[in-house]
Amino acid sequence: MEISGSNPGFKISARGLSVQRTRMNLIAENIANSETTRTENGEPFRRKFITISQNQKGLNAGIRQDGTLKMQTTNPDHIPFTSQANATLKGNTASLDFEVHEDESVGELIFMPEHPDADEKGYVEMSNVNVIQEMVEMIAASRSYEANLTALDTSKQMAKDSLEI
Repeated sequence: MEISGSNPGFKISARGLSVQRTRMNLIAENIANSETTRTENGEPFRRKFITISQNQKGLNAGIRQDGTLKMQTTNPDHIPFTSQANATLKGNTASLDFEVHEDESVGELIFMPEHPDADEKGYVEMSNVNVIQEMVEMIAASRSYEANLTALDTSKQMAKDSLEI
């Protein structure tokens, strides 16, 4: 989903929504495969998780070295108390990067000699997914999604109210 416009709050919130949606999809996949003992590669399902980081430009792209924020204006006369040297805002406001990883920890070994995936000693390696942990992660991701949605709605309301002035 592409949200454009001059309001950086829209892009920040949209990127946050996208990251949390990806996180919830991974959690749902983990829960769905929590009992999978053999995947296409012959190994038990491994828990997938997401790491979120700030990209190189970050949100500080519009802040000068002395710590002052540069404001974007179309004409320096519009805001008379702003100097010309302080008149541009540049940078990427949607500054979150994320990567999907697999948890390489070993799952629980359960003695089930009749299971088709059992080893020569009768043990089956289960998936390393803990459903309780995944449900807690799902609640946190859901709350983060709701927070980003609230921020998007607030930005939208502020833009709407500014047009009514």
